[in-house]
Amino acid sequence: MSFLRVARPSLRSFSTAAANNSPKKSNLPLALLTLGAASAGAYLYLDKTVPQKPKQEKSPLDPQNFVDFKLKKVIPYNHNSATFVFELPNNDASLIPVASCLVVKSSDPEGLVDAKGKPVIRPYTPVSAPDAPGELALLVKKYETGKMSKYIHELKEGDTLAFKGPITKFPYNANEFDQVALIGGGSGITPLYQVVTHALSDKGNKTKFKLIYSNVTEKDILLREELDALKKKYPNTFDVVYLIDTPVEGWSGPTGYVNADIIKKHVGPADLKEKIKIFVCGPPPQVASIAGKKAGMKQGELGGILKELGYSEDQVFKF
Repeated sequence: MSFLRVARPSLRSFSTAAANNSPKKSNLPLALLTLGAASAGAYLYLDKTVPQKPKQEKSPLDPQNFVDFKLKKVIPYNHNSATFVFELPNNDASLIPVASCLVVKSSDPEGLVDAKGKPVIRPYTPVSAPDAPGELALLVKKYETGKMSKYIHELKEGDTLAFKGPITKFPYNANEFDQVALIGGGSGITPLYQVVTHALSDKGNKTKFKLIYSNVTEKDILLREELDALKKKYPNTFDVVYLIDTPVEGWSGPTGYVNADIIKKHVGPADLKEKIKIFVCGPPPQVASIAGKKAGMKQGELGGILKELGYSEDQVFKF
């Protein structure tokens, strides 16, 4: 209390003295202007002196040779699937074209071989964006009869896997089609996901996409959160239909296999001609049933349900 009593007269004296002094022109605006100019100059100087990373022109991948990449982390997805994130050097992006895949093999020549002693090589489509810096992600479903999928699931962080590619499957061009149907099953979702995420990210996209995605159980649905987010973000250009072979109580969606009725309900008719494209990817029996067998790496003749519904080979592509 005594301090306050002493301090108050001092403040009054100061205020009175300040009021009695004749007003002087303030130098504050000039000081602020000088400070601002100096700050701007320093920013420009630093901006010019900080080295900028040059635009990446080349992919760290090699379409002619296998290149080893280190496993950075493993992100479990469900009971039999996980995302394996590999580290790309110099924080570079993969720059893979859409739609394309990579082939992988063991970094150890003796690590994974077939009955003849030759390296097991399998194709995979990354789920990471082509411009994702420093990372390449594979979503891998483990099949008990799948040598490569089991091998990848046994990898530990710090291990390497050999990659070669990319191998262009279908050169996607924006707005080439009015409608695109994507019919997939199981891990066959990855190339379809690559196409649709690439297309929808283009602000000028006008193509409407419909995904028909079948799985054994609801737990087997891969990328469901991402797909539902795309549907919410692009309600006018993307829709997804999930089918389950063995539903549990509470499942309200369609059940069973992809059949003619499902396709007729959700896919534009064949008479749309060049305005519609249908991409198919899934287990070989499913692809054969829907669009006919593939001939190795080639498309093979169109068959199955799509041929019965009148679609032409030009309207269908099998991954």
